[in-house]
Amino acid sequence: MLGRLSLLIHIAARHLLMRRRQTLVATSGVAVGVGFFLAVSALMVGSQNDFVRQLIDVAPHIIVSDELRSPPPQPGVRAYPGGAVQIHGYKQRNEVRGIKDWQRLMARTGAIEGAIASPSLSGAVTLRMGGRDEPLAVVGVEPGIEAKVSNIADKMRAGQLIDLERVQGGVILGEELARRLGLNMGDIVSATSAAGVTRSLRVVGLVKKGNSMLGGSTGYMLLREAQSLLGRPFIINRIGIKLTDAYAAQTIAAQLEAQSGYKAESWQERSSDFLSLLLTRNIVMYSVVSAILLVASFGIYTAVSTSVADKRKDIAILRSMGFSQGDLQLVFVLEGLALAVVGVLLGWALGTGLMGVLGSLDLSVGGEIQHIPLDKSPRQYAIAAGASLAAGVVAAWLPARKAASVDPVDILRGAL
Repeated sequence: MLGRLSLLIHIAARHLLMRRRQTLVATSGVAVGVGFFLAVSALMVGSQNDFVRQLIDVAPHIIVSDELRSPPPQPGVRAYPGGAVQIHGYKQRNEVRGIKDWQRLMARTGAIEGAIASPSLSGAVTLRMGGRDEPLAVVGVEPGIEAKVSNIADKMRAGQLIDLERVQGGVILGEELARRLGLNMGDIVSATSAAGVTRSLRVVGLVKKGNSMLGGSTGYMLLREAQSLLGRPFIINRIGIKLTDAYAAQTIAAQLEAQSGYKAESWQERSSDFLSLLLTRNIVMYSVVSAILLVASFGIYTAVSTSVADKRKDIAILRSMGFSQGDLQLVFVLEGLALAVVGVLLGWALGTGLMGVLGSLDLSVGGEIQHIPLDKSPRQYAIAAGASLAAGVVAAWLPARKAASVDPVDILRGAL
């Protein structure tokens, strides 16, 4: 059996070596297809992974707020569930906003393996500097915990998040807002809340321009100082949660919402529109790069078809010597497989070179030099190789079937 297989491999190799130019063209086509597949997929998947990573890291994986997805049922409806109850003309009772019994919810979250929870209070204040007013969405946090939940500390141009604890009345502002008010590090600005409380705040940090987590009208304060300024002592209205496994956020958020009744929003829910766009983008990307590999397989089909046409007499002789239809099919399939394997190896080298060129490009984004994110994982190489080998085998098998179905008597009679 092995001797027969080695003979078939020898015949396939002889066919390819006798047509060196056509063999070179076919392998070059596969190599170019695989190389550009790797370059395009590395660029697209790398940018997608970088985008998803930013979605995950820019904010807590789960945000529990003091909102409710649906209003609580009226007492009459609750007393007669399923009954024919109609209520109208009732007066709503105004309640103080905030997460009730938030310490218990924090303890429940802390019991989740790998979860870190950070309480915060957000509200609106007005900054006044030199007769100019600017609205500010202030967020009160515990710096030591917040640094573990969000990446705000990594986005600061000046100062540190921990400075909120070191400086009384400290505030961290975005660069754009500070520039509009003419504020620099250490400057003092007046802040007035809707509760009528006025405080003097000192700028202890500036966040880089363009950071989506801290927009042009958002700032950070120490939690207890924000509670005092907003007139809401001991109250929080948001809990940010970071998980070891970010992709488990949706399941855990549903559990927390069912237990507490408060809206628990995962990063997948907050970014559902973007994730849907990425899915569509992936379909388009893989359709395009698959077309590249499909076109490359046409070279193998042409090479094997030409070999079949040129070797009709050889095929008849082999059949008369006792070679079966399966043997002849295997010869030409081996030719296609050999072309695909050599093309894949050359394509891997070409793709690696193209990725090196793309990775070396410097892009200026927001005044900072960044490199194009690329996905150079073995998975991309495996997909390119698998698709190319499959396409090569199919492209060779089609003309191989024709060769195997040839009647050797007709060919030899026609040759006489």
